[in-house]
Amino acid sequence: SAAGLAAGLQLSRQCRSVIVVDSGEPRNAAAPHIHGYLSHDGIVPGRFAAVGREEVRSYGGEVIEGRAVALARTEDGYFRIDLVGGHTVVARRLLVATGLVDELPKIEGMSRHWGGQVIHCPFCHGYEVRNRRLVQIITYPMGLHNAALFRQLTERLTVVLHDGVDADDPELAVLRAGGVEVIDQRVERLVDDPAGRLVSVELVDGTQIEVDAVVVSTRFRARAELLLSLGIEPTTHVTELGDVVTIDQSGQTSVPGVFAAGNVTDPSQQVSQAAAQGSWVGAMIASQLAADDLRDGVRPSALQADWDHRYSGDQIWSGNPNGTLLQEVVTMAPSRALDVGAGEGGDAVWLAAQGWHVVASENLHKCTQPDRTSRCRTQPGDRDPARGRQRAHGLYA
Repeated sequence: SAAGLAAGLQLSRQCRSVIVVDSGEPRNAAAPHIHGYLSHDGIVPGRFAAVGREEVRSYGGEVIEGRAVALARTEDGYFRIDLVGGHTVVARRLLVATGLVDELPKIEGMSRHWGGQVIHCPFCHGYEVRNRRLVQIITYPMGLHNAALFRQLTERLTVVLHDGVDADDPELAVLRAGGVEVIDQRVERLVDDPAGRLVSVELVDGTQIEVDAVVVSTRFRARAELLLSLGIEPTTHVTELGDVVTIDQSGQTSVPGVFAAGNVTDPSQQVSQAAAQGSWVGAMIASQLAADDLRDGVRPSALQADWDHRYSGDQIWSGNPNGTLLQEVVTMAPSRALDVGAGEGGDAVWLAAQGWHVVASENLHKCTQPDRTSRCRTQPGDRDPARGRQRAHGLYA
């Protein structure tokens, strides 16, 4: 979501070949709106991500809807990313912005209302429940850290000590003195009305507390399983409530060339902070690439790199158009197009979906021994593969 797309935007604006692999599973998917993001306050998470994808594409970056299933380092120092469906991309640098998974307390009805009437952040959704009846369910001592913030938002706050907190904790004495009711009892379940709306919290003794919303604190798990194959292991967060990927000031992990940004590195980040960090790390990657190219005396073309990355795997179908194509035709009205050397056909399919009348032509040849850059050793009489690769994204209208 925010971190990965922000990094992709920075890099594509530096004329780098960028592929964003987006599984469409942001941490805030359950939330109806994003709050606290200046100029974007109240935007729906799905809409926010959609705008971000289009911005990346407008500069020639590519956004693939998919999921990475394996990572590996190649002998020449590149990174190979295997995607669902057998597709593969190759990159000089790798940025992981996979976020984290919030693990809710195991209380009946909790997950059903998560992101709606069950919230955890006073800054993300506290304003929307101001002056309402709130029950904050405490499952570990750190859960008390934001009780004062919710007490500021409503005078009808009840704190329930479900687990892990001593009823004589000094923090609880301060809350009681501030007018907050504190109940030392486990929660049995969250109760809905016939319409499915959360209306009360039921305790183990059968007592029901009427509520408009429930506050919980989550534990969390970084989505970092794929990094294990590169020798990167998540570390325990300072709160001991989950794990994160450790990075240096530039966003680089313990493995050179592998970066991380967003909630996978810091669970406290809201969307605006994740986007800011992604933008910073994207700039750091661009700076590192530029320094390497200057040292090597090269200035690679983003277009050539885009072609090479797209056709670097054994299976080339991605179902996505070339980012350069999107950039070139974004201001053009749908008309007639001839895609000469259509390759996988992703461009032609996308154009047709946008209302274009498309004819796609591909002169197939047998590739007996493809290498990483898709240059093939051909049979006599075959067309020149390098020329064919360039023609695969030629658009003539």
